[in-house]
Amino acid sequence: MVSLTSLLAAYSCLISCQTFVTGSPIHHDVYQLFQRHPITRSTLTSSKVQSELGPVLSNGAVIFGPSSSLYPNATSRWVEYVKPNIQVVVQPAQESDVAKIVKYCNANSVEFLARTRGHGGTTSLNVFQGLEIDMSLLQGMTINEHEKTAMLQGGAYAGPVINGLWDQGYLTCEHGLVADGIVHFNVVLADGSQIGVNATSHSDLFWALRGAGHNFAIVTSAKVNIYPVTYNKWHYHNYTWTGDKLEQVFKQLNILHTRDHGTTPVLMSYAGGSFTMDPRISTTEAVLSWTFAYHGPAKDAEALLAPFNAIGAAYEEVGDVSYPELAVVEGTQEGGPQCQDGPFVVSSNLLLTYNVTTERQLYNLFNSYVAKYPGIGTGVNLVHEGYSTKAVQAIASDSTAYGHRAANHIVLFLGAVLQTSLEAPMRMWAKETTDLWTAGKASRRPDTYVNYASGASYESVESIYGYDSWRLQKLRGLKTKYDPNNRFRFFVPLE
Repeated sequence: MVSLTSLLAAYSCLISCQTFVTGSPIHHDVYQLFQRHPITRSTLTSSKVQSELGPVLSNGAVIFGPSSSLYPNATSRWVEYVKPNIQVVVQPAQESDVAKIVKYCNANSVEFLARTRGHGGTTSLNVFQGLEIDMSLLQGMTINEHEKTAMLQGGAYAGPVINGLWDQGYLTCEHGLVADGIVHFNVVLADGSQIGVNATSHSDLFWALRGAGHNFAIVTSAKVNIYPVTYNKWHYHNYTWTGDKLEQVFKQLNILHTRDHGTTPVLMSYAGGSFTMDPRISTTEAVLSWTFAYHGPAKDAEALLAPFNAIGAAYEEVGDVSYPELAVVEGTQEGGPQCQDGPFVVSSNLLLTYNVTTERQLYNLFNSYVAKYPGIGTGVNLVHEGYSTKAVQAIASDSTAYGHRAANHIVLFLGAVLQTSLEAPMRMWAKETTDLWTAGKASRRPDTYVNYASGASYESVESIYGYDSWRLQKLRGLKTKYDPNNRFRFFVPLE
């Protein structure tokens, strides 16, 4: 086993307001004492939680409330309109702490909510009031070179994981969904019990965790498959096209995404972009800003991109970088322009193919809002995500809870409300956009990518988890089995 350098955040310079747990040999029967003095929501304070829960947590665990300097970062959300009422934050220092926290909450009728990076943008979180389990101290990663797996703790996230694996000669992309590469979960259930979940242990829960896991458990660590790097460069080609090129661009995108026996060439890892404003080109009309990332030599990539080169772009940028550097040139790196928290309005859909007529309607709608509401277009992106989906679709649809394997593209309206007066028209624009995407599909029904669910009234549980009646029936049956009291009900719930 090769242990990577710890990815834990440094907290040594943070001061006051928060309490560092020093640990205690107190027996776990202390939970029985808590039951005699139940905490109500109005009396939940960090000092009370520290005095009662703190002694049973491991060294390094941290407990704090709204007055702490740690609180803003620990409770921030990608979508600022999502505002769960976090009364107390507990940062577990060991995986075993998570079970203790859950048991404490159950014994005192306190709601709990686990958070890693705060990316969940659904307003269903706004009904939460209680204790947050902030997983940010649990970012350890251990590589098993013999198994070709990595064990990632529950607070791990993309940037450090990608860099850590790359430094050791591994990556995880090009082999299906992230969930498809997970072979084992260590989880804490709603009653505070700790179990291991995989294909042979709690296999029904293993099915549910891959696509709907937030309804069932808190993942404290997961073992994922990793793959040796076979070629160490990605060729990228960024284009900016003006609106008159739209039909040509989407015609070629549809060809590219079916070029390899009906799917995207496997090494074309990403082919995505946005309708967005670029004042260097126009202050009244959106542009098409697109990026292509190919895992292989430039000449092979450019052979596939020749039809796009022929269209004629207003701007181009070309280069070859390592996988960790790819996020920088695409603007999706941590802290980059596309990864900021903000007052976002979000709607999404899933597509099999791009309807060129619909895309023209969306483009015209974009420009009409820009003309009607000055300043509204500055923070808007109509995102079109295109991936190599061959490995995703090679896996049977019924093998995991994820119900949208046939989809080839994730499309997203992402609008930052920069003036309060623009919130209402922004929400109207978001709905019109997703309605147009739906109307342009053969199925004429909306599909919602679970990680982009916004909580809007026009999102149905079927659009999120799939229209197969058996799938929701199975999920709800497992919910009754593993979380009968519905403790995990705040992020994209099944009801």
